[in-house]
Order: sequence, then C-alpha cells, then structure tokens
Amino acid sequence: DWSRAGGLGDVAAVQPSGYSGQAFSLRGEKGRFVLPPAFRKAVKESSDGRILCLAKHERWKCLTGFGLSRHAELEAQLDREEERALRLNRDFDRDQRASQLYGFTEVPFDESGRFIMPDFLADLGRLDGGVYFQGAGSFFTLWNPQELYALGEGWEGAQAACRMLEADALAKGKKV
Repeated sequence: DWSRAGGLGDVAAVQPSGYSGQAFSLRGEKGRFVLPPAFRKAVKESSDGRILCLAKHERWKCLTGFGLSRHAELEAQLDREEERALRLNRDFDRDQRASQLYGFTEVPFDESGRFIMPDFLADLGRLDGGVYFQGAGSFFTLWNPQELYALGEGWEGAQAACRMLEADALAKGKKV
C-alpha cells in the first residue's frame, strides 16, 4: 500500500505505508534471487525504478531491503535514536550509526524481479540457497531459513510461514 503526497512519479512524493507479508525465493540460475511481486511493486514505486537497497541488519543475522525513498527518512531516524539514547543516558555513536544506515548497496533488478545478490551481502546474511522475505514496515528482512529457525520466542509466525513457503518452493523446483 502506498499513498502519494503529491506530484506524479516523484520519488520524494511517494510515501510507503509499509512492507508486509512473506515470500520465499530459491537461488536460481546464475546465482540470482527473485524479489517477490508484492515487494517488487513497492520497491519499484519507492525507487521510481528497479533499484533495491540492501544492507546488513544491525542486530539480526539477516539483511534488510527497501526502496530509495527511505533514504529521506534516515536523518530523522538518526535524530530519534540519538534523542532516545540521551534520554536513557546511553552511549550513541552517531557516526557509526549513520555508517550503518547509509551503508546500503543499490542492486538493480529486472522486470521479473531477478537480481544478483552481491557476494559480500550473501556472506553477511548467510544467504546461500533460499531466501525468506518478511515484511517489517518501512523495510523488509531477507533471511537464511536456518538463521530464522534458530531464533527463540516471538518468531513462531515467521518460522511457520518460512517452513511452508520453503517447502512449496522446493516442491515446485523439483517439478521442473
């Protein structure tokens, strides 16, 4: 779901209401993954084209994905995080956090959603065979199923969805 604040096709005018849902992609020929249709549409609208932004999640053993329009929100996010740290009397390294937030990689994808995962990101996210996509509001996560399955309480819904989607993808892959 997206709403336009004004202007036609203007990236700054496109306001994401969030990424939601789940999907799964097996690594295909030539090492490509497929950005699922619901996520693909949202990223295309957010990026005013076919550019997927990928980065390592700062706490979890997964990657985050989003469109270029999120770039405009990052400074405000830094301000909020710094204010919260000050309020809670915690250390906050603004430069390090800015490096994490702005350190994303722009990855092009084709009309069918196929993209090549850069090796260093695949290594950071431990993505080797299949990728589980989980909507998370202003971004989505990309998981190695084994990393997701290893998480504890609170992840049961995502784990169940991943198990089902992974089994479906493997079954379809064997029918070829």
